[in-house]
Amino acid sequence: MSTDPFPATAPDGAPPPLAMRGVGKRYGSVTALDDVSLHIAEGEVVGLLGHNGAGKTTLMSLVAGLLRPDAGEIEVLGVSTAREPRRARLRLGLAPQELGVYPPLTVRQNLRFFAELAGLRRREADRRIEEAAEPLGLAGLLERRVGRLSGGEQRRVHTAMALLHRPRLLLLDEPTAGVDVETRARLLAHVRELAAAGTAVCYSTHYLGEVEDLHASVAVLDHGRLVARGTIADLVREHGDGAVELTFSGAPPPLRVPWPVTRAGETLRVHAREPHLAAPEVLAALGDALTRLVNLRVLRPSLETVFLALTGQRPQAPGEPGAPAALGETAAADATGVPGATGAAGATEPPAGRTVEAGRHG
Repeated sequence: MSTDPFPATAPDGAPPPLAMRGVGKRYGSVTALDDVSLHIAEGEVVGLLGHNGAGKTTLMSLVAGLLRPDAGEIEVLGVSTAREPRRARLRLGLAPQELGVYPPLTVRQNLRFFAELAGLRRREADRRIEEAAEPLGLAGLLERRVGRLSGGEQRRVHTAMALLHRPRLLLLDEPTAGVDVETRARLLAHVRELAAAGTAVCYSTHYLGEVEDLHASVAVLDHGRLVARGTIADLVREHGDGAVELTFSGAPPPLRVPWPVTRAGETLRVHAREPHLAAPEVLAALGDALTRLVNLRVLRPSLETVFLALTGQRPQAPGEPGAPAALGETAAADATGVPGATGAAGATEPPAGRTVEAGRHG
């Protein structure tokens, strides 16, 4: 699927916060993105879903100007990221997977550094710091060194950096990976607030429940291609058949039932529109293999079953053993890029000479 069914312009004719058309990117012989077209409207949250290596981080790095596409074009509020990269960067904020904080500095010093990269003067920078800190629960931590904060608090600082210049487009790449419950709740609540105020948000995650909590529309990437785009309700209606999922110790047995059966490793999925009614017959069909059954799940039509239908795999939880490796290339961003992708040409080096990286692509 190379086209995005969502409108390319707002009702008033204004360009959307993000417009990608036919974008492709390769790393040697590996295709990271293949003919991807994606539009995000003002005030829209798009849940960007896909397994590790599907192309999510590559997509965000291209939009932020950390990478150049091999094909296609990208515009941020009508500004080409190829022809006017600085203008485009000033309109977006990026919080990549890898933390871009400076542990020896205080929270305030970290935020001021990135505010200055965005071109904010001292008084305005201080005002924006207070503005970004409050909803993320950082107001009482501004004078503490970042290295002494918890992992969740550091993640909030990392996200706040991308918000200082009030971007019209916000790119969040797995912002809640490995964080505590409080941080997750604060981040989700603030994303909802930003969207309500008109900010467009591209939100990459492995947690499908977060997409539902954000009332987000969905874009699914699989092996670099955009395979689905729409609202959760529309995608569930189109792709979300139910299933009885059976996991065995060892190879699954042959199974004769009146429904389609697919296999993934030691797991069988029996695809049925009403899986809760099919489950008793499926169990009866196992015979002696029932003793090797170690897990059974009844999957009602949902975003998870949509993901299963489109990618052939269940969602991969962050940090779960066996997750596919990323593409293994790292795009280093200088002080003009991350987080927030807001800097100016000729900006000074980051404090203590630290290099900020965009993280692994994919």
